[in-house]
Amino acid sequence: CRPGWPGTHYVDHAGLELTEIHLPIVELYFKIMSKEILKPEPFPKTRQRNDPHWITDRTFFIDGSNQSLMTVPSEILALKDLEELHLENNLIAEIPRDIQHLKNIKVLYLNKNKLQSLCPELGTLSNLEGLDLSGNPLLASSLPALSRLRTLRELRLYRAGLGEVPGVICKSLHHLELFGLEGNQLEHLPEEIVNQTKLREIYLKQNQFKVFPRELCVLCNLEIIDLDENKLKAIPEEIGHLTKLQKFYVASNHLSFLPESLSQCSKLSVMDLSHNFLHSLPLTLDQLTEMTEVGLSGNRLEKLPRLVCRWTSLHLLYLRDTTLRGLRRSFKRLVNLCFLDLSQNHMDHFPMQLCALKKLEILAMDDNKIGQLPSELGSLSKLKILGLTGNDFTSFPEAIFSLPSLEKLYIGQDQGTKLSYVPENIGNLQSLKELYIENNHLEYLPTSLGSMRNLEVLDCRHNLLRQLPDAICQAQDLRELLLEDNLLTHLPENLDQLVNIKVLTLMDNPMEDPPMDVCTQGSEAIRKHLKENRIRKIMARKIQAWWRGTVVQKRSREEPVKAQKKGKTSPKDKKGKKAAKGKPAKGNKK
Repeated sequence: CRPGWPGTHYVDHAGLELTEIHLPIVELYFKIMSKEILKPEPFPKTRQRNDPHWITDRTFFIDGSNQSLMTVPSEILALKDLEELHLENNLIAEIPRDIQHLKNIKVLYLNKNKLQSLCPELGTLSNLEGLDLSGNPLLASSLPALSRLRTLRELRLYRAGLGEVPGVICKSLHHLELFGLEGNQLEHLPEEIVNQTKLREIYLKQNQFKVFPRELCVLCNLEIIDLDENKLKAIPEEIGHLTKLQKFYVASNHLSFLPESLSQCSKLSVMDLSHNFLHSLPLTLDQLTEMTEVGLSGNRLEKLPRLVCRWTSLHLLYLRDTTLRGLRRSFKRLVNLCFLDLSQNHMDHFPMQLCALKKLEILAMDDNKIGQLPSELGSLSKLKILGLTGNDFTSFPEAIFSLPSLEKLYIGQDQGTKLSYVPENIGNLQSLKELYIENNHLEYLPTSLGSMRNLEVLDCRHNLLRQLPDAICQAQDLRELLLEDNLLTHLPENLDQLVNIKVLTLMDNPMEDPPMDVCTQGSEAIRKHLKENRIRKIMARKIQAWWRGTVVQKRSREEPVKAQKKGKTSPKDKKGKKAAKGKPAKGNKK
């Protein structure tokens, strides 16, 4: 992942867990928009009590996840009214036979445990609608126990080490609406899958499919198919039978063409074709008028397919690393675009067509050959995130300062021409929260950074900075200040007053104050050192001022004494003498 693009958390496309990843924000945004936000979360935990140990015989919901449980507690198995039980992420190696007492259970989460086999009594849960056994080392021979769960609507078996799916499951479970099989070793589906006539969602990502499962093409209620990261070489013409299909994920396969019949999937709105071997798209796909999100990254398109410009409902378009040198004039028709990724292409100029996209909020143009930005860039009044890393700007592109809504700016130059300065006008970007200017040749920073009241992240790594402006201490919202690999020896003495800083990095600087042994201890140690230094300097100044005052007072007392010793009279004495020689002093009689 490119330095500067922040890492974050996202829910995996099964809606199961939080996973720490580091991806470019554009790629992350694509995943969120395409697979997460538009997908309803399964069985939200809305009935949880404030007290996790609150249990009565009328308990309907228990959350026992992340408790290092070795077994299912017998107290839970006695709750006959229990409807939803969460035991994920424990150490449970066996499902007890007494599970059969939970006659009213509807939702059971046992993912991320140590289960190898399933007891037959699990099949007696006649009201069970949702079951998650993901992340367990299950033996396929024990899976037929699931075939008795006739009311099951959602079955998740992600990352369970499965080499096959027992046909008896697909033959018996007629009410399945969601079937999750991501992260296994499947090469095919059982023929009995055709019995799943109510199936709406199937997740087969990260398996070993070399041939598209044709059995899916008869499941006319399918709305979501995920076959990302397999080994598919073709999609059958029968895909056109799936007239209710809305989301189709076949990224990271070996596809070199698409069937024209895909145009018959008239409700298709989300399609990820990224990282395949496509050079073009069938012209018939322009009939897909409901298309809102498309991923074409990692294909060798060279030219943008003309039909893409006819999908005027597009909100998200992902064109990263597609060898594009420019855009078609008709691209300006995509007036509903909110997100556009054109990074890692061969563009040597900023496409003027983009200035017509008034709704654009995120634009990635990283790793191209762009040398300047047009003054019309200011028309993108809703733009919040702009990526320009790795281009050929000879100086900082000041057209950026006309973007009042900009919140994140990426202009680090790990590739391309290095910038030597950042103009003071950057202070115009008062909405800016994150500024990434790493890998340049900056020797100083503008003082206007201190006036940017919303600035939270400042990445200045790998530059030539010798000092920081004192004004930086006024940026009170700063949370991260990254200063690695510069020429800094000192920090501003008031920097400790930035109380919100959680990350302050100073490695690979010739630091003298704070010394490097303090810098390696992290931001708290650095802040403590700076604070103690500042207090010492304040005390030193007070002591110095007191001493100077004492010296002055001492001198003022010593002056008359010295004068008397030398036989000199004071001005008052001289005045008295003059009065004696001349007129009598006031109040004295002659």
